[in-house]
Amino acid sequence: MKASQKAPVTVMAHLVAGYPTDALAFAAARGLAEGGVSFFEVQLPFSDPSADGKSIQTACASVLSRGYRVDDGFAFVSRLRREFPEIPVFVMTYGNLAFRRGIENFAGRAAAAGAAGLIVPDLPFDADEGLDAACRARGLVSVPVAAPSMTDSRVAALGALGRPYVYAALRAGITGASTAIDGATLAFIERISAGTARMDGNLPRTRVLGGFGIRTGEQSKALKDAVYAVVAGSAFVDAIGESAPRGEGAVHSAVLAKARELTGII
Repeated sequence: MKASQKAPVTVMAHLVAGYPTDALAFAAARGLAEGGVSFFEVQLPFSDPSADGKSIQTACASVLSRGYRVDDGFAFVSRLRREFPEIPVFVMTYGNLAFRRGIENFAGRAAAAGAAGLIVPDLPFDADEGLDAACRARGLVSVPVAAPSMTDSRVAALGALGRPYVYAALRAGITGASTAIDGATLAFIERISAGTARMDGNLPRTRVLGGFGIRTGEQSKALKDAVYAVVAGSAFVDAIGESAPRGEGAVHSAVLAKARELTGII
């Protein structure tokens, strides 16, 4: 893909830092970049995830078995920023890792690594342990997660915060299984979009990131006009895991093919 080309579908691609090795993880990152993804979402491996399905849980366990640490994850983010400066990186983690280091310290470390923002799904927007304030102080964005179970009043409360991004989890449960993009899914996205729209003309509309179970090009195309970016994770993690025994070239090729499918690049 040429630098001047824009992918038909804006995709945020989820990577588990260091999975299954640093070399193979960067082979995957190259495939994602060449496949036209617009954002990286880098997960810091954690032993007790609350939202991840089997694929990502297995990937995290594999990386942690090597003695991988939070600092290694931030080093991974720093290298991504050096090698792919045109692709913003959002760090995804769980509250335990951020709280253990101190929320402000964690946000500072993310900023120093070059991250654009933090996604912490188990810290709700109205009880985030100071995450948003720590991010704002360091030039980061904190991305809250909205689920289909959210009441209209909570959606309105979220919208009143005026966050630049909100992650819409397209169904309840854990990641991995395929999600049907149907009328109910699109209605949920519209509810989040309408509820978080900024009314001040000097500020941009909140950008909705939509994910959970996005595995095919058909799904991403069905979502592209409803969300700012389509988020895909397990599809890439599976491609990495299946091709890893054949080396860096195989990982690159497998991830590149999946990225092109999801971004709509021929």
